[in-house]
Amino acid sequence: MKNLLLSAWLVLSISPGPSALAADGKTYCAATAERFAACIKPSATNATIRQYDDEHWVGFDVARQSDQQALLVFMPGTGGKPPGPMRFLETAMQAGYRVISLAYNDEPSIAVYCPRRPDLACSENFRLMRIDGKPVLPDASIRNNAEESISARLLSLLNYLDRQYPQQQWKQYLREGDIDWSRLSLAGQSQGAGMAALIAKRTLVARVILFSSPWDFYLKDGRRQLAPWIAMSSVTPMDKWFGGYHAQEATADLLAASYISLKIPVDHVRVFSKSLSGNAAGNNPYHGQGIRNTDYQADWLFFLNEGR
Repeated sequence: MKNLLLSAWLVLSISPGPSALAADGKTYCAATAERFAACIKPSATNATIRQYDDEHWVGFDVARQSDQQALLVFMPGTGGKPPGPMRFLETAMQAGYRVISLAYNDEPSIAVYCPRRPDLACSENFRLMRIDGKPVLPDASIRNNAEESISARLLSLLNYLDRQYPQQQWKQYLREGDIDWSRLSLAGQSQGAGMAALIAKRTLVARVILFSSPWDFYLKDGRRQLAPWIAMSSVTPMDKWFGGYHAQEATADLLAASYISLKIPVDHVRVFSKSLSGNAAGNNPYHGQGIRNTDYQADWLFFLNEGR
């Protein structure tokens, strides 16, 4: 009942007004008395980070700050830059989360690089390289070292926030000098959701929310087959997994099969179906609808709050 009341209140209270992404492109970086916000270059958190230096975005509602506050780490899709889907992130903040939208090397996409390669472990190894810096892939053009990896960037950012804002108690997400993944909820869209999924498969996290991914595949006899890692067992309990995709996405068939293979509970999956909203374009215009169309706020709140 508590979650239902909270969800109803949030749906009514979230302003339908202009996006936080104002014309100057930086309004979302400005803190107010009610909301902490910061845009932080990865290189400012660790001098060894020299590539892929788009700013991380960090935000939370000041009134909800505590030493036991949930932290949501969001990873954008291919070509995406933080903060990304501000309406979703604002919904998370109003639901009581601190939010980090993490900048990482998200190009090229796995869907471009791996499908025609004969190695069935290509997409898993590609993602592990992005997540941890290992294994080293044979193609030097897409390598990143350990310092450039998702895990290292997040650890450097948390340490930076702890140094710069000790009163905000960012060290609650650290344990013995490393990330305490069990305190983190992960979310992502497209390639970022695939990163969240593989981390949650291998490491215990508080919850994982997937938008329109993973759909990693390889070709066999000209047909698309899901990458083997998607069927791996999960360290994160399945009641902490949530996912959604649009029925008219170009890869909706693969996404439906993927969420079954991942073993996400059926009642934790949302198949979005509303018509296009906003400036959707390209050859797969429905791909970002699930995380950007505010008609789905009630679904976002379910993903964020169920079982908390």
